Amino acid sequence: MKQFRRTTGKRGPAPQAAKREQYLRLMAQGMSNSAACREVGIARRTGDWWRYGRTVTDGTGRKHTYPPITVEPPPEISSRFLSEDERIAIADLRRAGNSIRAIARELGRDPATISREVRRNADPHTGAYHPHRAQKRAVARRARSKEGKLRRNPQLREFVQQHLDQRWSPEQISRAAQVNFPDQPDMQVACETIYQALYRPERGGLDREPGKALRTRRAWRRRRRPGRRTTRFVTPGLMISQRPAEVADRSVPGHWEGDLIVGKNGGSAIGTLVERATRFTALVHLPGRHDADSMLDGLVRAAGTLPTGVVRSLTWDQGGEMALHGQFTAATGIPVYFCEPASPWQRGSNENTNGLLRQYFPKSTDLSIHTADDLAAVAAELNNRPRKALDWATPAQRFANPEYSWRS
Repeated sequence: MKQFRRTTGKRGPAPQAAKREQYLRLMAQGMSNSAACREVGIARRTGDWWRYGRTVTDGTGRKHTYPPITVEPPPEISSRFLSEDERIAIADLRRAGNSIRAIARELGRDPATISREVRRNADPHTGAYHPHRAQKRAVARRARSKEGKLRRNPQLREFVQQHLDQRWSPEQISRAAQVNFPDQPDMQVACETIYQALYRPERGGLDREPGKALRTRRAWRRRRRPGRRTTRFVTPGLMISQRPAEVADRSVPGHWEGDLIVGKNGGSAIGTLVERATRFTALVHLPGRHDADSMLDGLVRAAGTLPTGVVRSLTWDQGGEMALHGQFTAATGIPVYFCEPASPWQRGSNENTNGLLRQYFPKSTDLSIHTADDLAAVAAELNNRPRKALDWATPAQRFANPEYSWRS
């Protein structure tokens, strides 16, 4: 019977790691391949393989390519961290009797940086500062876990995921965590952490993709480009510069901004109304067309559903759907003001709300399939979401606040 020799010890490339590093150092010093192989204790053919790589064909005919070995450069460290040379200088200057501030001036560092470095890495018994030992400790501290906070904390991740599913923004979720867990730092999260967890799923552990979880529906951030719109409104009307001053400073509730969000190929639309002071949202159901006649009927119907006196003015863009603004004012007593052409920022609250609504009513979809009850449910969800602009109160809370006399 054929005898097989049993080998002991670890086999494979790991035991050769020190030899490979030594071989690369000798070659970098200008030594020939033969001399380096003799020095390391390997065959010259092995050195050739290490230098140039090789391709091996196994018993099944498949080819395996092994690339040449290379020296991995040390990772670059930001200049804001102390380098090993600076730590050696700190040790030398301390032995020479220099103060912390003198060392800081010599190195061009803040005194607190030098003080913290010595306090962290000096020997607790003798007070001696060893620079190479300090460098090793600093490198060890820097090699921390690459997992994000949400992946490390399942309870916090579930809290964030639940609110993302309710279409809350990362900033709203961050604020809610602070309110719900005031004494638990581990259950608090910065909004940027949530963004990074979505943009880098390997660290965050969240189930939703950025394009589905975020209101912008983008997988990465980009600068907004200002929209370009031409004047489509023909009949003269009141311009935004003619609005009372109380509208601009939001000091008096009851002034609204309006617009349309349009569906696929412009074939359907939903009217949007936002109260400037409370950010309260109302949606106008337009089941058929969204021309001037349909818009007039929808706005008159929406104004009739609001409590008496809560609509003092309406600001709109110069879209053709508001061509019958005069008839709307005559029917409701509500003046309509128009923005300047290509100036959507003059209706900032409404533009922001339209962005929120696109999570519910995506672009290039048929909006006519949504019923009036569907619109009411979406508006209710938005109105019960906390807003930073309202000091984290909800629009519904502000709209129902009895201190507003216009609610009577």
